[in-house]
Amino acid sequence: MVNIRKLEAELWESADLLRAGSKLTSNQYCMPVLGLIFLRYAYSRFKMVETEILKDRPVRGGRVLPVEASDFASKSALFLPREAQYEYLVNLPAGIVSAGLVNQSGHIMNSLGEVVNNAMELVEAQSEQLTGVLPKDYTIFSDELLAELLRIFNNSALDEVGGDVIGRIYEYFLNKFAKNIAQDDGVFFTPKSLVKMIVNVLEPSGGILLDPACGSGGMFVQTGDFVNHAGMNANSTMTFYGQEKVEYNAQLCLMNMAVHGLAGVIKSGDEANTFYHDAHNLNGCCDYVMANPPFNVDKVNAESTQSAGRLPFGMPSVNAKKEVGNGNYLWISYFHSYLLVETGHVDVMVSVGNNFFYTKSLPCSLWFFDKGKREELQDKVLFIDARNYYTVVDRTLNEWSDWQLKNLNAIVWLYRGEPEKYHKLLKEYYAEISALLAELDDICRDIPVYTDDIYADMIQHVQAFSAKVTSIKVLSDCFDAKEYLNRIYDSWRRTTEQIFDDVTLFERINQYFTAKKRGYKNIKDYKKSVIAEQDAARNKLSRILTVIDDAQWLYEKFGEGEYRDIPGLCKVASCAEIAEKNYSLTPGAYVGVAAVEDDGVDFAQRMAEIHAELLTLQEESNELMDTISKNM
Repeated sequence: MVNIRKLEAELWESADLLRAGSKLTSNQYCMPVLGLIFLRYAYSRFKMVETEILKDRPVRGGRVLPVEASDFASKSALFLPREAQYEYLVNLPAGIVSAGLVNQSGHIMNSLGEVVNNAMELVEAQSEQLTGVLPKDYTIFSDELLAELLRIFNNSALDEVGGDVIGRIYEYFLNKFAKNIAQDDGVFFTPKSLVKMIVNVLEPSGGILLDPACGSGGMFVQTGDFVNHAGMNANSTMTFYGQEKVEYNAQLCLMNMAVHGLAGVIKSGDEANTFYHDAHNLNGCCDYVMANPPFNVDKVNAESTQSAGRLPFGMPSVNAKKEVGNGNYLWISYFHSYLLVETGHVDVMVSVGNNFFYTKSLPCSLWFFDKGKREELQDKVLFIDARNYYTVVDRTLNEWSDWQLKNLNAIVWLYRGEPEKYHKLLKEYYAEISALLAELDDICRDIPVYTDDIYADMIQHVQAFSAKVTSIKVLSDCFDAKEYLNRIYDSWRRTTEQIFDDVTLFERINQYFTAKKRGYKNIKDYKKSVIAEQDAARNKLSRILTVIDDAQWLYEKFGEGEYRDIPGLCKVASCAEIAEKNYSLTPGAYVGVAAVEDDGVDFAQRMAEIHAELLTLQEESNELMDTISKNM
């Protein structure tokens, strides 16, 4: 299995070394490099969609009809002419001049940079919103350097893990370049995990979506995925509008949307500064507003802000210089003003822990407004404290796994009185666990063993465990079974190691396998085969236990689907309760802390024991120092 984090780092390191060697600045290097990753990502999606189209392609005269640009438009994907396909570019001969290649205008191309520029022009011709957006300055690179960059982003590991990961690499590079050159006034890119959470809670299904601080367009892309996954066509049901002050970021947004087959209207530059302009005239017209605005922007001109309007709750405090000292309140006002319905309340508040951003370690909060809340929820706000609920990616980065996102979403469903969605999720858990158990059973049966009964226990208990999990309802009783699975696996591994250690058994082992037409040249090959299958089984078992843990986390809290306040996690508070806390909207002020199980240890007694142990250690330390001093 490919280590995605390792792959990301290796690709960045390779590309960054080339940048250093080229004597180009990050500003010069950034957009061309992102353009190549864009092209690689577009090609990955192109091939995936092409395969899907060809499955049901009509046949005429014994030949399958060729795919056309219109076929891709209907699948929300970008069509790529042959000369713009990554495979074509990466396999070009070293001598471009001798190849006699001609661009769109009919002129012979004399460098690889010209060929890549032509590819970008061909892609722009496929999407009106990309016109003038893609980088076309690849002649700043030597042919050798550009060929090496093309090779770096054609890493075969990307094909092993699929197109979604190419998108992640693209996102990773966006963030790395953001850290180097695009981070300004608190602007940085929103991690996919948080974007998914926002979209999942809002559940967009059609209408106008505005992101007034759209950055690289993550909100639009995730919304498109959500709507398409629900069986609709995002471009038909949604209209996307974006504002982005930094023109560089707006270009990235258009590229990101195009590669996902999404159309939208994005405005950038001074006219798109949301503090002073409603660039699309959408005040009171939007069905959804999503944004990760720049944090704590200061020195916002108060007079210009006042004249721009969209302040339903009035101006925040203004200092002596006639400036708004912190723009956060302004953003909240704008989000509220853009929405359609006239009555409204805060709907959901979520606290997020540290290290969710690539470039910042700070925590954050997700605010959800809904002016169309049902009457029974008008007086209520759901607070979720998710600061201690996450998956560690590495030392500096956390995220929510897909199952963790679904679990947090389930809390919102139950608060909104939608238990049918919760029950559907329980069925998803059951189906996933059952499928993984069946796969584990297959792996166990395929492991090359000397005697069939070595792994019989493992197979038997996998099957017994599978039979036990007849529904998520019984998962609360599965803890012992999980532990038993682990114990059986460890016993299984030790038995195999004993065979490895007894080399005299190899002759009999090889006779056994030769009879089954699975002979091995030597004990090393045999070990390699067994260990590979064991690793597969261990990885599968780890996935099973992780999914079971996530299912248990949810079921133990909400059972068959009735919302309740969980100390340390969630609380539904009334407006009166919020008023009592001086209108604080911090989840931690409401959810409290989770109860700590009594471990049976007397604290005072244990502290006295620790103190006595410390005094003893200090005495021993002093004696040792005296001895060392005398010896010196």
